[in-house]
Amino acid sequence: MNVLKPCLAILASGLASASFACDYPALVAVPDGATVTIDEMVAAQANVKTYMETMDTYLNCVNQELEAAGDDAPDEFKAIMVSRHNAAVAEMEAIAASFNDQIAAFKKANP
Repeated sequence: MNVLKPCLAILASGLASASFACDYPALVAVPDGATVTIDEMVAAQANVKTYMETMDTYLNCVNQELEAAGDDAPDEFKAIMVSRHNAAVAEMEAIAASFNDQIAAFKKANP
């Protein structure tokens, strides 16, 4: 049993290091819609779109790593990968909501 624990730790660390191939995108800045110009808002929209596309790539990578690990992967590895996936989705939703709020603020400030 004592030999099994180090083997599992090595396996888990090997699986976890494979997941580092998934590069987490940098957080995108969402400007204050009440004070930006139309050009700044259009640029922000492009940045948010690029961020979302990059996050989709990250999510695909995490999902592929989890799938590649298979059903025999340690539970800890599975939990970490699911947590990474869920955190990325939550961040994407927060960015989308924030950007939508700032679009509304921009429209209100610029009727």
